[in-house]
Amino acid sequence: MDHRGFPLSANVSMLFTELPYLDRYAAAARRGFALVESWWPFPGPTASGAEIDLLVTALKAGGVSLSALNFYGGDLPGGERGVASHPDRQEELAANISTVVEIAERTGCRLFNLLYGQLDDRWTPEEQRACAVEAIRSAAAAVAPFGGTVLIEPLTEGLNGRYPLLTADDVLALLDGPLQDVPNVSLLFDTFHLGSNGVDLVSTASRLGATLAHVQLADSPGRGEPGSGALPLDDTLDALKAAGYTGVVACEYKPTVDTASSFGWLPHP
Repeated sequence: MDHRGFPLSANVSMLFTELPYLDRYAAAARRGFALVESWWPFPGPTASGAEIDLLVTALKAGGVSLSALNFYGGDLPGGERGVASHPDRQEELAANISTVVEIAERTGCRLFNLLYGQLDDRWTPEEQRACAVEAIRSAAAAVAPFGGTVLIEPLTEGLNGRYPLLTADDVLALLDGPLQDVPNVSLLFDTFHLGSNGVDLVSTASRLGATLAHVQLADSPGRGEPGSGALPLDDTLDALKAAGYTGVVACEYKPTVDTASSFGWLPHP
């Protein structure tokens, strides 16, 4: 399935939530998706061999490919948004990186979203930044041998605690600064998060499109399907295309109706 010249993937952590998690892969395939992506699907930073087997089996049975996966981000339902910047969570993250590599080797996934983490008064912002930079370096080094890329994502202000990355330029300050010698790290261009924070999506897409490794699509306000909010999403996709972006566009939105009814903006398979 494609839209405005881009292959589309379905984020099964936000779509098809009417179904048990492992059943969502086949549901995405039935709707015409060949690609899927997911947030970290296990409760802790690691997974047993049996748990990974179930994931791989669900992908194969559904006939879909895993195009992107989040690293462990802590207790997301409890409000955490990443552990990379927290010095006391690096053992967890190291264990998670090993599990991510195992999943990647079995699924062919090559894009991996690493949430930075929220500011914590136990450390200065500079200490947390240094910790995050080393964590990102470790993650990038682990996935580099098989062509993997680490994605760094701004998040919406006011909805994600004291998360310090709010704009594309916040991420670029890392990528063009202390991480400038790490080639396999990229900004994750999420229209909901950037648009909600007042970023001009079209001009930013035009400026950065050729450098991006991944794009996620949702409207704002509300994070619903395209057309449910006020963002210029088609114009943004056209700007990305004109700028040279050639990757996947992920449907990472929270449907305002049941998932099947939320696809009115897409071509029918």
